[in-house]
Amino acid sequence: MGRRRRGVMSESFKEELAKDLGFYDTVQREGWGGIRSRDAGNMTKRAVEIAQQQLTGQNQNRH
Repeated sequence: MGRRRRGVMSESFKEELAKDLGFYDTVQREGWGGIRSRDAGNMTKRAVEIAQQQLTGQNQNRH
């Protein structure tokens, strides 16, 4: 059966990023398609920063 592939970021994580970056109201009004490409880029950039911080923290715990 074809289970839909989930995106890399969970919906709740994307919502948190949108709140942090100040365009969550747009998401609520218009959905994800309503955000500007610049906002989407900033969201991706922030997600990468968070992931790198988590990886760095995990690596430090191993040493």
